[in-house]
Amino acid sequence: MANFSVTRPFRVAVVGSGPAGVYAADILTKSQEVTDGDVQLSIDLFESQPAPYGLIRYGVAPDHPRIKGIMNALHKVLDRGDIRFFGNVMYGRDLSLAELRSHYDAVIFATGATKDAMLDIPGVDLEGSYGGADFVSWYDGHPDVPREWPLNAKEIAVIGNGNVALDVARVLSKHADDMLVTEIPDNVYEGLKASPVTDVHIFGRRGPAQVKFTPLELRELSHSRDVDIVLYEEDFDFDTASDAAIKSNNQVKIMVNTLTNWLAEEHDETRVPASRRLHLHFLHTPVEILGAQGHVTGMRFERNELDGTGNVRGTGEFIDYPFQAVYRAVGYFGSELPEVDFDSRRGVIPNDGGRVLAADGSHVPGLYATGWIKRGPVGLIGSTKGDALETVGCLLEDRLNLPVVEHPGEEEIVKLLESRGVEYTTWEGWNKLDAHEKHLGESYTHPAGLEVSRERVKVVDREHMVNISKK
Repeated sequence: MANFSVTRPFRVAVVGSGPAGVYAADILTKSQEVTDGDVQLSIDLFESQPAPYGLIRYGVAPDHPRIKGIMNALHKVLDRGDIRFFGNVMYGRDLSLAELRSHYDAVIFATGATKDAMLDIPGVDLEGSYGGADFVSWYDGHPDVPREWPLNAKEIAVIGNGNVALDVARVLSKHADDMLVTEIPDNVYEGLKASPVTDVHIFGRRGPAQVKFTPLELRELSHSRDVDIVLYEEDFDFDTASDAAIKSNNQVKIMVNTLTNWLAEEHDETRVPASRRLHLHFLHTPVEILGAQGHVTGMRFERNELDGTGNVRGTGEFIDYPFQAVYRAVGYFGSELPEVDFDSRRGVIPNDGGRVLAADGSHVPGLYATGWIKRGPVGLIGSTKGDALETVGCLLEDRLNLPVVEHPGEEEIVKLLESRGVEYTTWEGWNKLDAHEKHLGESYTHPAGLEVSRERVKVVDREHMVNISKK
């Protein structure tokens, strides 16, 4: 049995600094074993990007009002000084699993899910067919995606009925000048400014009572200036299960009421038509992305009907719509990690309550997972706390039975990174980059001379981010 005394710290590495990783580290520092002084805990947080926060910085639309609150909460955790941050360090490239295991008693993987889930229909590889996650990475200024995005379509389809689909559609349909109050990078503003878009269509398979987005995200659609919301009466079908959901679930009731109110408002003939339109379609299953000469020209859908249980069945009626671009926002998918088993069907690390499993189903001592790489890309950011609590609980339960690691001192991991020329960033470096981005916002000058108040302007280039962080 291992003996963890005050002279031998219990060292934990967390791979990934999004909400899942930060919550796990925070919960671990507040565990009774640590607060009672039974364990001298040491936590290092490794992040592949030069900046922290993962999904909050690179996976959520910049015009979400609640982003700032979540980011502030994560900042407070890391700003305490009891968790070391190493940014711009790629697991599997800069550090191997064996090296992490030789320096730490336990490793928690919190790498999330950043790839697009597959939409297996003909035409998905046509030019003009894009992954929603890739587009999110572009408008959020992810350093590993191209700076340019081909925004040349007037009519666009967005496939999906979750929050990411709403984010993608809202950003595509919103006027670029109205995005300047956010932190979008200059290249994103220029791209959106030049977009000729007039109509963005969102398609979901089921009815209005079965949508996967939340009331806040839905209501944000109506806040876009000079963008009309268009709905279709034939899409408003409610079966027995729908009626039951509306009566028993307040969130469903709010969303259905919001949608039906918007439908009624469309008949107001006193409204001045907007220059752009955001269409919401329900009961449509994507069948094929249509194309000519290798490029998207439209989409074919089958009309659905509800079957009484809240699920749908096809009617055999097919409809073609003209589009010049299609965005697939049908979900995220996890990425395989070197030297760790991976469930390629679900896109997760096989685990039991957060304990990483080997190919034979046995627990791998000292390895844990949390967040979307543990459970798949489901649930809101808040649910990640409960998930991290379960994983940390397993780690603490296992603590006394883990193999004893004769790990070197805390500075040895720093020496290892430096010996390899890894340009890692620190928490102090993030504070410098954070201040720099805020300064860019304060000193921003609109190209047309308009007065704009910006909290920050996000730096995109990885090398530039690192250089600012290390000044």
